[in-house]
Amino acid sequence: MGFPGTWMTESESVVYRVVPKCACSTIGQILHYSDHGVFFDGDIHDAKTGLHKWALEGSQGPITRNVQGHRSYAFTCVRNPYTRILSSFFDKICGIQRNGKRYRGNLVPKLIYDYGIEVGGDDGKQEFDQIKSFRRFLLFVRDSIRFRRPMEPDIHWSAMSGHVSTFIWNGGTYDKIIWTEQFNEGMQEVLDSIETQHPVDLGDIPRFNESEGHGPKRLHPVEDYFDDLSMHLVYEIFKRDFELFKYDVENPGNKMPIGEIDLNEVHAKLGD
Repeated sequence: MGFPGTWMTESESVVYRVVPKCACSTIGQILHYSDHGVFFDGDIHDAKTGLHKWALEGSQGPITRNVQGHRSYAFTCVRNPYTRILSSFFDKICGIQRNGKRYRGNLVPKLIYDYGIEVGGDDGKQEFDQIKSFRRFLLFVRDSIRFRRPMEPDIHWSAMSGHVSTFIWNGGTYDKIIWTEQFNEGMQEVLDSIETQHPVDLGDIPRFNESEGHGPKRLHPVEDYFDDLSMHLVYEIFKRDFELFKYDVENPGNKMPIGEIDLNEVHAKLGD
């Protein structure tokens, strides 16, 4: 299986397991800058040089040797499941992607037809009932994750614990899991733990939110999108995420973690 979704600086100062919709664009750019003193010109997900990535054949050997030998500090980043699934809906379902097309071709027309979801018209700019459509999207997410139909789960809404676990299965060990909601504090702890080629001042780092502006603006507070049934579905889908990464399942309006992540617990429960 290897280490899918794993990035590493070329200097091998640090290893990072990407979790989609969890500040991965910003983190990737910070890692690139820490080695080269410049940001990658474009979306860091498109970079074929400047970072080791598991998806690049020439990077797989160095990543495997480093991770299995735990030669470098390794970390990942997680996010509140309520805000993450909302972000996925507005970006991937309602939004036009950077190639000018809908995400995954016929996915959105299929959701419109099978689940009655609205997405704001062809350009995602028209008014629609965001709350009703989002709740129908949650039914699709549940179906794809539990029954693997009408399609396999997508990386942007599959559970974070699934992404995090693949790193552990093949012999990886995390030194830190940071929260998107306390990004600067967590990322500073990572930077303080490694030797970088170039100093990184997090106060000067822009947020590289590559999905921003793709879709319609969220019109309501987070909690308005989740009624009792929606909260039940989200807990059913993301139960391990809430428990391991210490988020508040009872209150969608509280995006902040409510406890400390126990790395021993994460390694034990996700290493099965």
